[in-house]
Amino acid sequence: MGLKYCLILLTLVSVVADTMLLPFYPQFFAVAFNMHSPEHVGFYIAACCLTVMTAFPLWAKVAKHFNELHIWVYTQVIAGALGIYCYYTNSLLDFWIASQIMLVFKASYLLIYPFVMRLEEKDQRLGMVGLFSVLMHFGGIGGALLGGLTLQWFDAKDIYLIMAASDALQVLVCLYLIFKLNIPLRVKRSAISRKKEASKIITGGQYFILKLGIVTALFYFSAFLIRPFFASYWQTISQGNSEIVSALVYSIPAGVALLCLLLSYRFSSSQSNFQIISRALCIGMLGLVLQGSQEPWIVIVGRCIFGFAMYQASVRLEVFLFNVSQPENYGRDYSKIHLFQNAGLILASFATGYLATTWDANLPFLLAMGGFFVTLSLFYWLFKPRVAEQTHGPRPMADA
Repeated sequence: MGLKYCLILLTLVSVVADTMLLPFYPQFFAVAFNMHSPEHVGFYIAACCLTVMTAFPLWAKVAKHFNELHIWVYTQVIAGALGIYCYYTNSLLDFWIASQIMLVFKASYLLIYPFVMRLEEKDQRLGMVGLFSVLMHFGGIGGALLGGLTLQWFDAKDIYLIMAASDALQVLVCLYLIFKLNIPLRVKRSAISRKKEASKIITGGQYFILKLGIVTALFYFSAFLIRPFFASYWQTISQGNSEIVSALVYSIPAGVALLCLLLSYRFSSSQSNFQIISRALCIGMLGLVLQGSQEPWIVIVGRCIFGFAMYQASVRLEVFLFNVSQPENYGRDYSKIHLFQNAGLILASFATGYLATTWDANLPFLLAMGGFFVTLSLFYWLFKPRVAEQTHGPRPMADA
């Protein structure tokens, strides 16, 4: 198996393992630590986002001097050991500390995405961004199902043993690639020089990345408002207690994303990124309204519509970035966008902890719809095509 496909496999494994608890944090803390506070769940998810947000740029700097594959060997060994500790500890405080340190080392795996993008030709970026988006969603399906099965049939903490096993598998794959391809530990000086030169070349594009980051933060804030407690919301409106069914409904957007990716190979769009993102945000608002209806079959329709919108918007926002950045700076620039993504997720986590205590079950969906409207308005203001561009064609940076 080649380098690129091994990296894609690693992404899928890591996503499946690391998303097992995402739909079920309220149930996990209740069973494992007898903690039933929705605010606590919100704070914990926010802390996880903050940890990854601050750790990833540090790994991007380390990757300028050490090869990513070697970095991943060490970081995943440490992450696996900490995962085993999380399994054995009965102290909530110790669990908090160990799990956050574990996420510091797991954050290094976010370097896979820009690594693979450097290996891809420019005209193949859209397909690769779409593939990684589907991997994230499809991994979410596997993670949600595996997490639901574990919570239903085994001990809640067993999830951390599965995470540790996935870390061990990833270490073995990295060692295989290192020895097969004879990959050195340090990045060669010539490569470092090229990275420094590229950094000077695209300095003018940082304002674009700032604008894109602000839009991205608002987009992910709005989308994440409904995620942490959606499984609980579904069980309430459907009057069912099956974690597996809840996981399937939760994972509907992932299945829709996979279908969108398959259709994209047969049907190409002539519309610009600006048009597709604007349309997707409008469709997403419709999907959010339907999900807040509290009628199970309408909620399922809303999940399908919302999944389509999420795929279109998230993929095209990242294509914006990679069309502006240089391959040597993909890791650095993606880490900056990732900061904004996680800033949105952190704010949403605090908000969901509060919203879970309100009586109105559809309030998160209404607030998320309002957030999408604000995102659409800001996106249009920052990136709308100018008259000159409509006449003479778009500039590369404006319609990246």
